[in-house]
Amino acid sequence: MTSPHQLPGSHRVALSHCMTIGAPSPDDVIEITLVLRRKNPLPDRPGRLDKETFAATYGADPADVQAVTEALKAAGAAVLSTDLASRRLRVAGPVGVLSALFGTHLSLVRDATPGAAGMFRARTGGLTLPAALHERVTAVLGLDDRPQARAHFRAVPAARTGLSYTPVELGRIYNFPPGTDGTGRTIAIIELGGGFAQSDLDTYFSGLGLETPAVRAVGVDGGRNVAGRDPNGADGEVLLDIEVAGALAPKAEIVVYFAPNTDAGFLDAVATAAHADPTPDAISISWGAPESQWTAQARGAFDEALADASALGVTVTAAAGDNGSSDGLSDRKSHVDFPAASPHALACGGTRLVADGATGEVSSETVWNNGLGGGATGGGVSTGFPQPDWQVPATEPVDGRGVPDVAGNADPQTGYRVLVDGTPMVIGGTSAVSPLWAALIARMNQATGQPLGLAQPPLYDQVVAAVPAPGFRDIVTGNNGAYQAGPGWDACTGLGVPDGATLLLKLAGPPAPPPDGDDVPPDGAAMPPDGTDVPPDKVT
Repeated sequence: MTSPHQLPGSHRVALSHCMTIGAPSPDDVIEITLVLRRKNPLPDRPGRLDKETFAATYGADPADVQAVTEALKAAGAAVLSTDLASRRLRVAGPVGVLSALFGTHLSLVRDATPGAAGMFRARTGGLTLPAALHERVTAVLGLDDRPQARAHFRAVPAARTGLSYTPVELGRIYNFPPGTDGTGRTIAIIELGGGFAQSDLDTYFSGLGLETPAVRAVGVDGGRNVAGRDPNGADGEVLLDIEVAGALAPKAEIVVYFAPNTDAGFLDAVATAAHADPTPDAISISWGAPESQWTAQARGAFDEALADASALGVTVTAAAGDNGSSDGLSDRKSHVDFPAASPHALACGGTRLVADGATGEVSSETVWNNGLGGGATGGGVSTGFPQPDWQVPATEPVDGRGVPDVAGNADPQTGYRVLVDGTPMVIGGTSAVSPLWAALIARMNQATGQPLGLAQPPLYDQVVAAVPAPGFRDIVTGNNGAYQAGPGWDACTGLGVPDGATLLLKLAGPPAPPPDGDDVPPDGAAMPPDGTDVPPDKVT
């Protein structure tokens, strides 16, 4: 009999803050996600690919799917769904069958941390694969269904803050491209809990003088839109994301993907969004966890899903975290948050902004850092990913991928005015910066008529260390703990905050003059692809 093979990167350590309270019944049926190898390696920068070409060239090999499906069936498990393009199999089977198949033992544990999410399945050690799955399967996710990520937002009652902004005002402050509103574009938002009510959206956008954007919810792995439970909990994250993206790109369609807060659910939501029809212009992710709290197999599978998105023309924006350079860990070391640490995600850091929302005039903007317990922007150097070639010229020598890439207002004391479960609130955190950048990407895509895809190569193009980047306003004051802001890229606010209209000109290049020299947009402003004007009350 052939010995089982170790699954690289699958090792999990015991949870010191959890209490084992038993074991699931071996007859309990659970669902997991398997990720298969690619048919061919995906190049670092494959260019934009259509869905059919991508699936045929870089998806799963049907022969692998057949072999794995047959082995699972023989073991007593069932394949519920198969997606060749994203290389995922959704599998159901009894706990006893799946535990034996993958060489592990599952326990039921309870998290003793105040406010934690109760009971879940956990495992320790690594996983093994039978011969039929060895090399074909690269990740087994969901056996352990502990909460994988947390939302990166911080809320305060509206009455307790003296300075706050609507998203529309922030669009003015950050000079979002005139003549754009997201028409024809799609923004996907990933949520691992909470929900929204249509009544909240109608009330909020009406208060801004905007029509309510088209927003729809999609359930993944049993996740669903459940609203009205807690304005200070996950509902705050969901409404913040929708209201920021919708106010800044009011004519874009917004699709909200709800999934369980597990490594499998998180991956499946992102993969589903990336391969959706229509392909989104941007995927906004406001959830994450320190790199060290992911297994290497899960981190690798997730990064590959983000690489899929980039190859399909999708820009993924991700919050860099709200706990400074420690990312909330107590080992006195620096950590970065994942998925922001992926080189295929546009990592979004945070600032403290003092400005006039009516005029857009900025008095000051510094690194967001309110001290211990008050929140600070995440940022630092990844230990899980090497530094990408496009980032090297922009930084002083570092050992890994630098986080963040870009920034925006995140301090809850200068936060975003939103409506959550009928309650007016001011919310900050890098969670707000991710949908802000997703909306900016959608509007720039509208102006150019082309998807940006992996944003960093053009954003970092011709950027050199310690020199402000074109298209950005440099943030040079403040720190996030271990890292200090300074000229050019830094591990607090990246390249800086956007000057949207200037950034669009950088990405689009100088416009070609019309044959007769007429009808050139004034001051180099970008025109919508069809040349039509957008009503002035619908733009920022």
